[in-house]
Parts: sequence; structure tokens; C-alpha cells
Amino acid sequence: MPVITYEGPKLEKNQREELIKGFTEVACKVIPQIPKEAYYVFIKDYPDENIGVGGLVLPDYLAKLQNR
Repeated sequence: MPVITYEGPKLEKNQREELIKGFTEVACKVIPQIPKEAYYVFIKDYPDENIGVGGLVLPDYLAKLQNR
């Protein structure tokens, strides 16, 4: 049972579905001897305020990048 994990910013339902499909397709292409039904994809998404980058919460970090 291979496991693929995403941890990052909050995703919409359609983004989750596309990510699961894409991760599985790429894994099957790279490792064709494992059937797609064997893959488990786990998504742990977090509110932007629960993600820190460079010592700042994500919204503040992104704002800082836009002000450059």
C-alpha cells in the first residue's frame, strides 16, 4: 500500500480531486508494476493562518512578497 501525502494550504473539493488523480497517475507512470488501486493519497490541508513561512503567517508572507 503506497502512500502519497499532501500537506499545505486549504484546497477546494475540485482541487483535492484533481490532486488525488494527478498524484496517482504520476505514481503509476513512474512505478507501473503497482496498480492504481493500491495507492492511498492523504490530504491534510490547513487554514492559511496555520502555515508559517519565513517567520510569518502565510497571509502576511504573501502580502510581503506582493509589496516588493
